[in-house]
Amino acid sequence: MILLDNVSKYYPGYKTPALEEINLHIQPKEFVFLVGASGAGKSTLIKMLTREEKPSYGDIVVGGIDYKCMKKKYIPYLRRRIGVVFQDFKLLPNRTVYENVAFALEIVGVSGAEIKRTVPKVLELVGLSEKAHEFPGNLSGGERQRVAIARSMARQPKILIADEPTGNLDPETSWEIIRLLEEINNFGTTILVTTHDAEVVNQLKKRVVTLSHGRIIGDQKQGGHYDLDGSRTRIAKRSLGGPAPTQVVQPNPAPTQIIQTPTAPVAPSVAPTTARRVATPAAQPTARRVATPAPRTVAKPAATSTSGSAVLEQMRRAKAADTAKPKTVAKRRSLYPNAK
Repeated sequence: MILLDNVSKYYPGYKTPALEEINLHIQPKEFVFLVGASGAGKSTLIKMLTREEKPSYGDIVVGGIDYKCMKKKYIPYLRRRIGVVFQDFKLLPNRTVYENVAFALEIVGVSGAEIKRTVPKVLELVGLSEKAHEFPGNLSGGERQRVAIARSMARQPKILIADEPTGNLDPETSWEIIRLLEEINNFGTTILVTTHDAEVVNQLKKRVVTLSHGRIIGDQKQGGHYDLDGSRTRIAKRSLGGPAPTQVVQPNPAPTQIIQTPTAPVAPSVAPTTARRVATPAAQPTARRVATPAPRTVAKPAATSTSGSAVLEQMRRAKAADTAKPKTVAKRRSLYPNAK
């Protein structure tokens, strides 16, 4: 839908460029915030999109139209496809709300019948049906901004550029205008908003393009935040490409604490159980095995010594028997004196 290819803009008498090597692609139906400090180049970029300014270098293509090939007489037709909402409203003070919106259609040649059908619908969209016949001087700042949005939407543009739409409004009214722009975006219109309202940018989490000294220093595609120096953007890029980003390390303590928490109460219950199981079988069998064989071990040597004494006794008896044999024989012989 919107393409800027290596676009630079130099103003005569200035050494530094207003825009330098801008490369930006905005898809159809996107909602984009363009942020940056004063003098960053936001207004110059918008003027080049509406063909109020020409780039010094580079190419601009909007809605399939290459600005290099477009003749001057076709610029009004280009601007019908781009609605612009200004910070200072730029309403006609001597015309009613209805007439201010109708005037935007009259200058492009829309028929009266078409104007009668279109204006009430647009006023209903921005919530100003009851204020149709009021003059801008009788409206609040938020209501006048709604009239400006209605006038820009009357031609049903594909792109709506809002230049500081909440700059002169209180916070509550600012949110009403932003919600209205969101609703228009939901109908399929591409929205480009330049703003200094950090709260709005940070809460909406849309795409945020950051300009600084004529260069794009940040392009946050999703969940964008207000960051004029690009520090958060650089940190985000490093964390995405780094080997050990902080976001990966931080979750580690959480599981460790979760593991330790259940272990603490379990440990005491396991410890005594283990002690009982070990102490009970270890103490009893050991006492039985050591105490029981002790007498047996002692008894065995006693038995061995007894058996050894018996053998010695038998040997003594055998020797004594051998020694006693002659006496026995002699005794026997003496019993039989006639046995010579």
